[in-house]
Amino acid sequence: MVLFGLFIFAPVVYVIAAGQPVIKIRDSPISLQIAARLNVTGAANLVQVTKALQSSKTVKVAAGIFASDRRIGVPATNAAVLYTANVEVGSPSTSYTLIVDTGSSNTWIGASKQYTPTNSSKSTNETVAVSYGSGFFVSIIYDTVTLGRACIRQSIGVADFSIGFNGLDGILGLGPDDLTNGTLSPNNTKIIPTITDVCFLFIDNISTDDSFLEVGISFEPTNSLSITNGEMSFGGADERKYTGRITYAPLTSTSPANEYFGIDQRITYGGSSLILTHTAGIVDTGTTLVLLASDALKTYQNATGAVFDDETGLLRLTTEQFDNLKSLFFHIGNAVFEFTANAQAWPRSLNGMINGSPDAVYLIINDLGTETGQGLDFVNGYVFLERFYSVFDSRKQRVGFATTPYTYAETN
Repeated sequence: MVLFGLFIFAPVVYVIAAGQPVIKIRDSPISLQIAARLNVTGAANLVQVTKALQSSKTVKVAAGIFASDRRIGVPATNAAVLYTANVEVGSPSTSYTLIVDTGSSNTWIGASKQYTPTNSSKSTNETVAVSYGSGFFVSIIYDTVTLGRACIRQSIGVADFSIGFNGLDGILGLGPDDLTNGTLSPNNTKIIPTITDVCFLFIDNISTDDSFLEVGISFEPTNSLSITNGEMSFGGADERKYTGRITYAPLTSTSPANEYFGIDQRITYGGSSLILTHTAGIVDTGTTLVLLASDALKTYQNATGAVFDDETGLLRLTTEQFDNLKSLFFHIGNAVFEFTANAQAWPRSLNGMINGSPDAVYLIINDLGTETGQGLDFVNGYVFLERFYSVFDSRKQRVGFATTPYTYAETN
């Protein structure tokens, strides 16, 4: 998650004490549903929100159980700006609404709802300092964390002060655990175990196999303001959520994309016109739009005939131009993923929510703000992930994608 001006906080975090994490699962797998909820209104600018939070999925973690082996699934809510997960912390527990973010790895609470120590809380007497663009937080605790029906002991941060979260309580960091390196004091070389580390290693004391070391995420496109429409599953991909086979791509070696779930890809328009050369970028549930390096976006704009719209901050097409819009093709690993014309457009039924004209078509491909060659030339955000099932595997250093029943869905 890359954060800018509006996302400013300076929290103090207490980390739960170290010890042997234990997960107890009464029913396996455990699924947390993903719901869709638009969180952009009136004059709010979707691009400003994206660049303020770089987050557009709200995953509300509800305890939905799905019959399939050894996975922990987490339902999520697509807020068209955020995905958040409801996570229970403490004993007795309190529910916190956290941004689900594969672009960061520290999990912390207390931004809006203040943390109160419980019978299960223990301080580590350590502090954490993490910068999110213009924001940061400090300090740590060890406590019981409940994801659906999975109960674990986990180090988390607790913020005493924050600005700009507006009803959100913190971040559920699902990125590679190396992102926590250098964030801890006094031992700044120590890696802080992430939520996914603890889930993978200690669920029912079962030895992990390859598939059990993955987090699968399913989002679905929507043109409704609120709908339950997805799942986050720990412990392997949910075969009911995708079609065909999962294609895996190794994590990129290019810096700085290699610090995240970064991959190499190229993008063509209409199958032949090159939009973005083979280069490195990241896959991020904490970003709303598909972001391209500025020169690549200009090439895309010229190919589509789109014009910049001051009211929304998005590229705009007429309905006639939209009728002629071609698919984008994302070349990832040994596979090609078609991102249809329909997928490239913001749902027109929701134009009013982004201060748009009801008859215009607004594109969800936007500007990363830097030229190509910077080592991070694209972000495949949640509007991309709504069309493709994604699997994040930090142990095998790879990201997987598969088509879904919604890859070619018509939302316009």
